[in-house]
Amino acid sequence: MGILEVKGVHKRFGGLQALGNVNLSVKENTVHAIIGPNGAGKSTLLNCLVGKLIPDSGSVMFDGQSVLGRKPHEINQMGISRVFQTPEIFTDLTVIENVMIPCFAKRDGAFRLHGIESVQDEKGIIEQAEQMLADVNMLDKRNMHAGSMSRGDKRRLEMAMCLVQEPKLLLLDEPTAGMARADTNNTIDLLKEIKEKRDITMAIIEHDMHVVFSLAERITVLAQGTPLVEETPENIKGHPKVREAYLGEAQV
Repeated sequence: MGILEVKGVHKRFGGLQALGNVNLSVKENTVHAIIGPNGAGKSTLLNCLVGKLIPDSGSVMFDGQSVLGRKPHEINQMGISRVFQTPEIFTDLTVIENVMIPCFAKRDGAFRLHGIESVQDEKGIIEQAEQMLADVNMLDKRNMHAGSMSRGDKRRLEMAMCLVQEPKLLLLDEPTAGMARADTNNTIDLLKEIKEKRDITMAIIEHDMHVVFSLAERITVLAQGTPLVEETPENIKGHPKVREAYLGEAQV
C-alpha cells in the first residue's frame, strides 16, 4: 500500500474521456513522476487529488483517508501541498511575509502554529519562517519584494510556503516550466536537498525529461487518460510503448 492510492478513477467532460480506469500507487518517501503527452490526463488527475475535481467513479485515498468530497483547504490540512505550474505567491509582500502567511492555521476556532496558541507570538512565527528560508537557501532574500524576483526564486519561495506547513505529500505541477536551464538545475538540486532532509513524498507532473530522470524513482506514463506503463526510470527509457506514445527515440 502506498501513501497515495488511486483506484479505478474515471472522469469525463461531456463526450471526452479525460481519465479512464486510472490506478496509481505512490509509495511513502519516494519521488513518483507522472508523464504523458498534452491531453493525456495529467492535470485532470492532479486536480482530482487536491479536491478541485471529483471523479465520476473510483477512489482516491491518502494516508488511509478518502480525499473525495473534501474541499481543497481540507485536503491541505490532511497533509497534501501543491506547487502550481505558475508560482502562487503574494507578489506585493516580502519573501519572509509570504512564508509567514501559511504558518497560521485556524483549527478549532483558534489560530495555532505547531503548538503556538496565538497569532500574537510573532517571534515564533518569524523564527519558523526564517528557518524555512534557510532550508531553501533564501534567507539572504528575506526582505526582498517577492514580485521582483526571478521565476526560479519565485518557485523556490512557493516551495518554502508549502514546506513550512510540513506536508506528507508534495504535488508538483511542472515545477520547472518556463525556467532557463540554470534555474531548472537549481530546482532539481533543491528538490533533492528537500528529499534528503525531510520525510516527504513527492508526485511530479513534468514534461522535461531531464527533470524526471534526475528525480523520479518510479514513473507512470499516461496516454489518452489511461496508464500505459509504471516502471523505474531505467526501464521507462527503453520501453517501446513509451517511445511510441510520448518520448520518441531522439528524446530518450
